[in-house]
Amino acid sequence: MTDKQVRLSPGRLALLALALVLIALSWQQVLAASSGLVVRQVDQAGVPLRYIVAEGVGQAGALPAPGVVIAHGFSGSQQLMLAYGYTLAHAGYAVILLDFAGHGANAQPLRQDAALLADNLAVATAVLQAQPEVDPTRLAVLGHSMGSGAAMQAGVDQGETYRATVAISPTDADVSPAWPRNFLLMAGSLEAPFVANAQDLLARAGGPNPDFGQELARALVIVPYAEHISILFRWLSHSTALHWLDQVFGAQRASSYRDTRMIWYGVHLAGWLVGLLAVAPLLPSARAQRGAGRKRPWSWLGLVVGVLAGTAVLWLLSQAVTLSYLGGLAVGGALGLWFLVVGLVWLGLGIRPLPLTARSILWGLALFAFLWLAFGLLSQWVWLPWFLIPARLLRWLPLAAAFFPWLLTAGVLTQGATAGSRLGWWAWQSVVLVAGLLALVALVPAMFFLVLVLPVIPVIVGIMSIAGAAIDDAWAYGLGSALFFSWLLLTVFPLAG
Repeated sequence: MTDKQVRLSPGRLALLALALVLIALSWQQVLAASSGLVVRQVDQAGVPLRYIVAEGVGQAGALPAPGVVIAHGFSGSQQLMLAYGYTLAHAGYAVILLDFAGHGANAQPLRQDAALLADNLAVATAVLQAQPEVDPTRLAVLGHSMGSGAAMQAGVDQGETYRATVAISPTDADVSPAWPRNFLLMAGSLEAPFVANAQDLLARAGGPNPDFGQELARALVIVPYAEHISILFRWLSHSTALHWLDQVFGAQRASSYRDTRMIWYGVHLAGWLVGLLAVAPLLPSARAQRGAGRKRPWSWLGLVVGVLAGTAVLWLLSQAVTLSYLGGLAVGGALGLWFLVVGLVWLGLGIRPLPLTARSILWGLALFAFLWLAFGLLSQWVWLPWFLIPARLLRWLPLAAAFFPWLLTAGVLTQGATAGSRLGWWAWQSVVLVAGLLALVALVPAMFFLVLVLPVIPVIVGIMSIAGAAIDDAWAYGLGSALFFSWLLLTVFPLAG
């Protein structure tokens, strides 16, 4: 390769400089969210906890602060609920966030046992009450989805402990006109089943009521244009919870904090992708290789056949075993099996790849490292528990092997392709995979949770496709993307027993 071939143009150097600025600025903005806060990590009875309070709160003669326990939903974590934690902490509340069993950094497997969630929540409450800045008689509990069920039931069963309960995208609990006290419900307008749940809960709790004086206040707020995940990053949701608690406990301190970490996370990811495309001339190019392998006619149809086969296999298997906990990973294990069948069928019908080389392995590891850093590292401080605990790492390579045939086939079919062709393949994969997973959910109701994460599938496939356009090597794309996709799913789906 000559000097001319590896030299970047001034325009590309400018893009690279812009990318570095965006990445650095994003880190600064995300880390600034905790400025002025005291953050303590606690592990109590195997439950990972994160305690957050503003500097000076409850100290130097100041009154102790009200405390708020914050509980995530199924496949959530402390990180996913940090927007509420930071918003409330900056406004003078002391908050504690937990990882339920099987979630985030909690290595205890999740079981179909409401008592397990209640026990985890009780541990978090006890630790919060023991903090020196907290008034243990002024507590509230806030939960999302699965965590909303635990929060609401705690507000009923331990009603004297919690003076307010906030349920976001609520599931169900034994609410009544008397319990829980000061009960706020929220749901996104784009998550119809949870809106219906919220309306039913409000009716059973006695209907709307502005009576904070008797601690019987009840309300339902619908957050416009929000669905099950995006509601957690909407300012209306954060400010509504804060306003409700201020009406219960009185405003604690003035705060102008507004959580924008997710926006900066997007800027950070864009910076990495722009930087990668800027240095693309230095990376492997299909034009300099012998090709990716033989592509069979009608290879696009192989994906449809694979999806049909994968859905049929999982439906048949569901008649004999419980798929939701397959492989010790709730939902995610069965999803890996589905992709394995899809990928093997598509591989057999769609391509015949060239032999694997050491060069492709090295570039595949480089692609994984890029995606791990670009998509993942900052997410540890924004929305995902990106640093996997050992129990999750043990499942990483087996799960990656399940995704590899699908991604290798996609890599072969797009290697050397034009931008328009890559866009077409991205759209085709997105449509077929999403349709196939919807069919799977219809046939196997135990996989219902996939409906809530389906909007993310085209985004992830798109990010991997952009990276694959820069490192244009089919085997590298298959290897690096499979390692990344497996890692990503292991940050999301719970460990199960």
